Amino acid sequence: MSVDAERIGDFGWYMHDPWMIVIQVGLALAILYRDVGLASVAGLVATVLVMLANVPLGKLQEKYQDELMKSKDKRMKATSEVLRNMRILKLQAWEMKFLSKILDFRNVETGWLKKYLYTSAVTTFVFWGAPTFVSVVTFGACMIMGIPLESGKILSALATFRILQEPIYNLPDTISMIVQTKVSLDRIASFLSLDDLQPDVVEKLPVSSSDTAVEVINGNFSWDVTSPSPTLRDINFRVSRGMRVAICGTVGSGKSSLLSSILGEMPKVSGVIRLSGTKAYVAQSPWIQSGKIEENILFGKEMDRQRYSKVLEACSLNKDLEILAFGDQTVIGERGINLSGGQKQRIQIARALYQDADIYLFDDPFSAVDAHTGTHLFNECILGLLNSKTVIYVTHQVEFLPAADLILVMKDGTIKQAGKYNDILKSGSDFMELVGAHEEALSALDSINVDTTTSGEERSTDLQKQESRNDVNDKVDNGGETKAQLVQEEEREKGTVGLSVYWKYITTAYGGLLAPFALLAQILFQILQIGSNYWMAWATPVSKDVAPHVTGSTLILVYVALSVGSSFCIFARALIVVTIGFKTANILFNKMHHCIFRAPMSFFDSTPSGRILNRASTDQSTVDLNMASIVALFAFAIIQLLGIIAVMSQVAWQVFIIFFPVIAICIWLQRYYIASARELARLCGVRKAPVIQHFSETLSGSSTIRSFDQEPRFRDLSMKLIDGYSAPKFYTAGAMEWLCIRLDMLSLMTFAFSLILLITIPEGTIDPSVAGLAVTYGLNLNMLQAWVVWNLCFMENRIISVERILQYTSIPAEPPLVVESNRPESHWPLHGEVHIRDLQVRYGPHMPFVLRGLTCNFFGGKKTGIVGRTGSGKSTLIQTLFRIVEPTVGQILIDGIDITSIGLHDLRSRLSIIPQDPTMFEGTVRSNLDPLEEYTDEQIWEALDKCQLGDEVRKKAREA
Repeated sequence: MSVDAERIGDFGWYMHDPWMIVIQVGLALAILYRDVGLASVAGLVATVLVMLANVPLGKLQEKYQDELMKSKDKRMKATSEVLRNMRILKLQAWEMKFLSKILDFRNVETGWLKKYLYTSAVTTFVFWGAPTFVSVVTFGACMIMGIPLESGKILSALATFRILQEPIYNLPDTISMIVQTKVSLDRIASFLSLDDLQPDVVEKLPVSSSDTAVEVINGNFSWDVTSPSPTLRDINFRVSRGMRVAICGTVGSGKSSLLSSILGEMPKVSGVIRLSGTKAYVAQSPWIQSGKIEENILFGKEMDRQRYSKVLEACSLNKDLEILAFGDQTVIGERGINLSGGQKQRIQIARALYQDADIYLFDDPFSAVDAHTGTHLFNECILGLLNSKTVIYVTHQVEFLPAADLILVMKDGTIKQAGKYNDILKSGSDFMELVGAHEEALSALDSINVDTTTSGEERSTDLQKQESRNDVNDKVDNGGETKAQLVQEEEREKGTVGLSVYWKYITTAYGGLLAPFALLAQILFQILQIGSNYWMAWATPVSKDVAPHVTGSTLILVYVALSVGSSFCIFARALIVVTIGFKTANILFNKMHHCIFRAPMSFFDSTPSGRILNRASTDQSTVDLNMASIVALFAFAIIQLLGIIAVMSQVAWQVFIIFFPVIAICIWLQRYYIASARELARLCGVRKAPVIQHFSETLSGSSTIRSFDQEPRFRDLSMKLIDGYSAPKFYTAGAMEWLCIRLDMLSLMTFAFSLILLITIPEGTIDPSVAGLAVTYGLNLNMLQAWVVWNLCFMENRIISVERILQYTSIPAEPPLVVESNRPESHWPLHGEVHIRDLQVRYGPHMPFVLRGLTCNFFGGKKTGIVGRTGSGKSTLIQTLFRIVEPTVGQILIDGIDITSIGLHDLRSRLSIIPQDPTMFEGTVRSNLDPLEEYTDEQIWEALDKCQLGDEVRKKAREA
């Protein structure tokens, strides 16, 4: 999505190069034939050999490019997963371990990148040396065939080789781009060839056709169609319109899978599903879109104030909206980051209620909220607003079962019992087990003795004081505080890209020590090439009547020596540029990722992951593959231009009468163009992040989107965002063409003036051979004049990728992971006493206080319950204990140590947490349980058995 599609778009620049190269080479060879006769055949053979030399290099490049993209995919997948779950990594002090995993993926990627870049360097050497090789072969053939070499023919041939040079210069880039595009096309094609959801899983019936809302007959469903045993077997039930159906069963019995099968999300092995009417779905884990709360609830529907108010009331959201600074206009961060788990779940329920669908599917949404709120939601939503609707709800709460018209008891992927509450309570053992387990758990809680000692009373008093203080604070307006949304617009630089960005880029690798050697190699190449051409022009006679200055063998030997020398300079230059680019890309990658992983949690709360991923993929890809060669080409083009100016000044200094004004106009055009082009390039960077973010957000909520039949709306929004990105991209290309046509016209004017000047100079004023050489180089002048300006503009556009990466190498870091001068004892905390003194906490300077003047003690070895309605600050208090959020005022002492005085890893690694949102990482069960690899297999199995997961994991292992 981020790199492959981009590359196919970029191929447009190179699309016409292949056939243009054929025409240019054909014309050049025709001119050669006119000048040197049959020796041009040798030139043709040499040209073909050069092109054939590219075949194995091209195949190698394609192979390395393919492997590079595969390894980049793995790294980006891991990065995306880490960014989604950064909170849990920081809570568990795992972030540096996961950074090392990403760096391991990057090491594999850089292995392929290195091979790809050095193969490109060889390709560059082959093609930059190609005109020299062709000219040596052609002139050598002339000597062997006895074709007389005159300065006129030589200069014409040299000019032709220069014409030939342009397509051959461009050929490496063209071939490289074709290779990259082919790899990207193949990857996209294989992705598009993957299986789609079966369109005929669910039969849609007209609402008026029957009284049946949902019916499943002999249904067998499996997440893995190739598996011999289906996930759900022999499913048969019928739900009439307006019925309430409860689905219950133990963990892993197939309750959520049954809802997925009704939604058409689960592959059908056999059977029939019929569904009549529109549907709405509430998932077990809340899926919230980035955007305003109101937009999440309306979910594409028009605003109906009366229905909207009823929904807010039923979902107990009014109180939450009063607390939030912007009410229902508050912008929710990515994945609902600035909402509590209960708030996210209630917004998700509100979204379903507002749709006014015919059939409602609830996947145990009440387990994410407290018991009181859960009961309120059940009564107000399922028994209230949805009284006349068809509702199918999964639940673990036995108290919600008697209200159902039909209860389905699931076990091992089958419906074991079906009927009303009292009927199946009398008839079956499976349902009795569930109810019995529930009552047993309740009685176990009731039997726990409440601590009524003095310390307990003190704790109660503490909390009562705090409660009354909070009540007062609730009534005080947060006057004087600047209100601002959590998620801000993406920062982008304005104006000229500072020279500091170029300097940082050039000096990142080896302190910039290699850059002068690359320039020196190019200068030597330029001197040797001009020298070889000057030698041929001087040493050959003007006509047959004039005696040559040197013998034929000397002529060719000196030319070959100078040509070979210039080729080695090119090879050295190519290797140095690749080495600088490779080293710089790795250093910038490591710096950026280290800064991202050390950033405080507030950075991830307020920065959508799309922005970070954009820098880690598109911008990093530019720095990896292109940036060094772009900067180098600009420097080399200037050196070439200076070389031509030096040659021209020796022959016809009058050319500068027009040359300098034209250069001045070129610079003015460049400055006029770059002001727009630079901002367009920055806009491209800023506009791309929302495309990726919306795409990844849509993927994570795909089942919810499909259940509401909202695919067209999300597709349209995605297209709108892509258009928003494509507009500045298109205008960037248009502006470039605007500049190119003007530069070409100015260049042609300069060359035309040069020719007129040389023709009108009185005969005998200058050496005809040198005049011819000046014309030969003059042909290149028009191209190089435009080439320098074009390269400068292209470089300014591309350096923005470096600028954006450098932005993320200066993110303010969290406090240190370890404070060497103040490390706690190895057995700390021994008692676990927590003293909180006048704690005040807010999530940012522009945000209101969430905890206000909290003072309380948690006594060591005691179990302390923290209660309060959703959004009251329970999770914030826990996050402050872990210093995910730093205390603004006050202090927290654990066993007498102020937690802000020690390192973050020393603190977080000594505390443990079960987070609100369940998180799993791709990998093995073991790597999820013990990412730091600190425990033995026996300890891992013991932990699994304690959580009643041991048998299940052993069973899965046997199946695998």
